[in-house]
Amino acid sequence: LGAGQEIEISVRDNGHGLPEAALEKVFEPFFSTKGNGMGLGLAISRTIIDDHGGRLWVTRNTGPGATFHFTLPLKNPGDDT
Repeated sequence: LGAGQEIEISVRDNGHGLPEAALEKVFEPFFSTKGNGMGLGLAISRTIIDDHGGRLWVTRNTGPGATFHFTLPLKNPGDDT
C-alpha cells in the first residue's frame, strides 16, 4: 500500500433527511433531530474516526434522506504507526 491511501465508506438512507443548517450541527454533542434523542452518537463517532486519522461528514441526498461518509487511512500489515 502506498502512503496516503485511504478507504471511504458511505451509508445512504431514505429517511426525512437533514436541513442544510443541520449538516454540521449533527456532529455537535447533545444536538439531536429527534425529540428524545441524546445527540451523542455522531459526536462520539467523529471523535473516534478523527483519532484514527479519518474524516466523517454528511451530505444531503437529491431525493429523501442523507448519506454519511467516512474515511480511514489504509495501513500495511505490521505497521505500528
